[in-house]
Amino acid sequence: MDYRYFKWNEDLLKKGNSSFDKLLKIFNQLLMQTSGDVGAALSWLTELDKEYGLTENTTAGLGDFIEWLKKEGYLEDAAEKGSFQLTSKITKKIREDSLNQIFTSLKKDSSLGSHKIASPGRSVEPLPETRAWKFGDNLQQMDITSTINNSFKRNGIDDFSLSEDDIEVYDNEHQTQCATVLMIDVSHSMILYGEDRITPAKTVALALSELILTRYPKDSLEILLFGDEAWQIDVKELPFISIGPYHTNTKAGLALARQLLRRKRSQNKQIFMITDGKPSAINEGIKIYKNSFGLDRKIVNKTLDEAVICRKEKIVITTFMVTSDPYLKGFVEELTEANQGRAYFSGLDHLGEFMLVDYIRNRQKRVR
Repeated sequence: MDYRYFKWNEDLLKKGNSSFDKLLKIFNQLLMQTSGDVGAALSWLTELDKEYGLTENTTAGLGDFIEWLKKEGYLEDAAEKGSFQLTSKITKKIREDSLNQIFTSLKKDSSLGSHKIASPGRSVEPLPETRAWKFGDNLQQMDITSTINNSFKRNGIDDFSLSEDDIEVYDNEHQTQCATVLMIDVSHSMILYGEDRITPAKTVALALSELILTRYPKDSLEILLFGDEAWQIDVKELPFISIGPYHTNTKAGLALARQLLRRKRSQNKQIFMITDGKPSAINEGIKIYKNSFGLDRKIVNKTLDEAVICRKEKIVITTFMVTSDPYLKGFVEELTEANQGRAYFSGLDHLGEFMLVDYIRNRQKRVR
């Protein structure tokens, strides 16, 4: 790889932070595209720099950017010489960027104007306890006394200034909790025909996880992937998931989601499913029955059985369709009727907005 290094200069670091922040956003997107392969992401970033001059108007090169990533705790040296490994800090940064990206889109998109999320999480009366301010908190709930005291402790009385770290807000008492399982389709069709559908799905999942972790910490979010079969993943794996040569075993996904939700005490349980295709596989003993042609009633009926069981267990299924496939629409109509759930044809452009709005709106309805 071709990196440009300069003599380390602390002042250069401070001046370069703005450009490094921009490079970090690009680097994070490349990490998602390469399923977390740091070497490949840096190689792509080098090619982009050559092609578009990303560092052309700065005095720092990509070598300095890598040193900055290490200094800021985003990268660590790996055992293999000349290679790097990601830290938990960079996965959190990717989640934060994903959430900010979707909230920014919501503010700009007038077509979603009726879906107001100005004060997500405002539930009942605030508690006397306070906590540090987090993204999305309502500043009307700021504890002025504690905030000013924090500033005085940091700067002294003679040099008053207020930073984000000084702000404290009153916490809210939530009357109820919400347990959510997010199902992501990783079948081969998610990148077919030259359209990348998995990256928007990952971005949405990252945003939703960050929203819940920071704004609704008493809620729970489990994440599972479904292809030929279904399996659970940890939130730290989210940015780096990839598709496989799989069919779509929606039944297995719903069954695993039910199992995960059974462990939750919350009375409010829901499944969010992102998919681009009709079900085309089910488990039969130790084998997997597959059929990609049309709507196979054997597969569809078994899948609908799971939706009915979810309804009986008071689990609401919300389906987000990212294509307009007629077979998928036909299946989702049946699924939604069987479960008495919800369905959106969001496409890729508004997937994030639809999902976050749906989560916040319906959570507020349950809480109040």
